[in-house]
Amino acid sequence: MPLTFAAPDTPALPLHLIAKGELDGFLETCEPSVARWVRSVGFTAAAGKTLVVAGGDGAPSMALVGYGDKKGRRRTRFVFARARATLPAGAYELHGNLSGRALDEAALGWLLAGYRFDKYHKNPKPKAQLLAPKGVDARRLEVIAAGEALTRDLINIPANDMRPDDLEHTTRQLADQFGADLSVIRGDALLQQNLPMIHAVGRASDKDPRLLDLRWGDFSAKKQAPALTLVGKGVCFDTGGLNLKPGGSMGLMKKDMGGAAAVLGLAQMIMTLRLNLRLRVLIPAVENSVSAGAMRPGDILISRKGMSVEVNNTDAEGRLVLADALALADEDNPDLIISMATLTGAARVAVGPDLAPFYATKGKLAKTFAKAGKKVRDPLWHMPFWDPYENMIEPGIADLDNAPKGGFAGSITAALFLRRFVTDTKRYAHFDIYGWQPSPAPARPKGGVGQATRAILEALPKVLSL
Repeated sequence: MPLTFAAPDTPALPLHLIAKGELDGFLETCEPSVARWVRSVGFTAAAGKTLVVAGGDGAPSMALVGYGDKKGRRRTRFVFARARATLPAGAYELHGNLSGRALDEAALGWLLAGYRFDKYHKNPKPKAQLLAPKGVDARRLEVIAAGEALTRDLINIPANDMRPDDLEHTTRQLADQFGADLSVIRGDALLQQNLPMIHAVGRASDKDPRLLDLRWGDFSAKKQAPALTLVGKGVCFDTGGLNLKPGGSMGLMKKDMGGAAAVLGLAQMIMTLRLNLRLRVLIPAVENSVSAGAMRPGDILISRKGMSVEVNNTDAEGRLVLADALALADEDNPDLIISMATLTGAARVAVGPDLAPFYATKGKLAKTFAKAGKKVRDPLWHMPFWDPYENMIEPGIADLDNAPKGGFAGSITAALFLRRFVTDTKRYAHFDIYGWQPSPAPARPKGGVGQATRAILEALPKVLSL
């Protein structure tokens, strides 16, 4: 089902969004019999609770949705979205005291609550629909919801149907849709084109590793728009390689291409909104598999940047493929490079599944992202490129170590590793996302989920002076 609002001329039932402190005042505006009935059934305006009120003829005359209290709304995003799962099918028109950011959050949450991964289970159930509330940019919210749905779908698709060639096919469809150019470097051509670490990680699979390179915008204009390069980790399945993961850790590894899914969702938003920028998307698409040809612990790889990397753990493969892609991105010296990856378990231990930790080479850039994330309820957490930890990623036998021993500061050392490959571009940000909702939450069913993309989209006009 498309994540869109109902047509403006759709007959709709009034849907009153009521905070706990507003219930008595609202009921004073109702018929006394209605007020008595609402109180008698125990409706308290608790967050997300719904009640359909019948008119004198027995047909529904309006619906009520609880908005809870401020404390509850601080603890839970998209409170209003809970209503979509419990209201009867039909169209509704929102009434209430929301405006500004709160209204945008409510409207977007409603759209996202309509998401359902039904690729393998074709039994769609009719859902409640909402007219676009007055005061929101309905098209922009629908574009954001569509980009988020793309990200969720790509993560949710199992690894047997989302292999490197499938990820290439999806990227090509997106390029064709928006008139973008897509070039692909596959297999041994990666070695010929000096992308050796992408090749090393993916060579054990029966599906060739590849680098997907999408470009959108006018790269030939004399007066050029700002350049943005998105780099997304596209490890379509991660066994850990010869440092094989335990079974319990391998179960969710279809989501190890969550960075690629995120940048494709964000790219779709950018291209649909036609932001005035030059966009490049780089996705190293590989499977980290086990075979006689797999890279081994202790191998030393020479990266595109010319630095040598000792492979002390084949399960720290994401930073290897990202490094070559980042080095390629850096050669263009764009105005901003952003990498997104389901990179470290350390990030999840530190901040859990909700927050997306991020790193930025400029303090102003970090503040802009953090402010945007807070504004659109896409929570981020600024982490430091902590220079004193640089020695942790220097093994001695090679320039860099892909898996420092000791286990300390795992997300930071991974980010420091990536930063080594961005030497010419002044502004670089890395997002160490999780990409998975472990249990259902308002507007976020269990499964793949986008993180940081809405915050980035919100920040781009200021960051790139669009």
